[in-house]
Amino acid sequence: QVQLVESGGGLVEPGGSLRLSCVASGFIFSEKGFKWYRQAPGKEREFVATISSHGDFVNFSASVKGRFAISRNNLQNTVYLQMNSLKSEDTGVYYCGVWGDDVWGQGTQVTVSS
Repeated sequence: QVQLVESGGGLVEPGGSLRLSCVASGFIFSEKGFKWYRQAPGKEREFVATISSHGDFVNFSASVKGRFAISRNNLQNTVYLQMNSLKSEDTGVYYCGVWGDDVWGQGTQVTVSS
């Protein structure tokens, strides 16, 4: 069945970095675009980044632009979110999803704190 599994979250100090991974299965990975969203405690889920099926188009929210990067490896069915210069406001559960579909992973917790 269609499945997305995120990993790579954790506790990091402000200014630090993390790389999230999202491994997909159950469909033709290279035909799909992907998105990362996040949800902070008490807030709605918000858009973070997206990447097209061929990786030639990416887009970021204003709050992470210049600090985060999104990439994909079509041979490993994996999407990545590289997060640099992390801030406390980046704390939340990060979800990977298929662009244009209501398919999501279970999420991975990112906590930025000293």
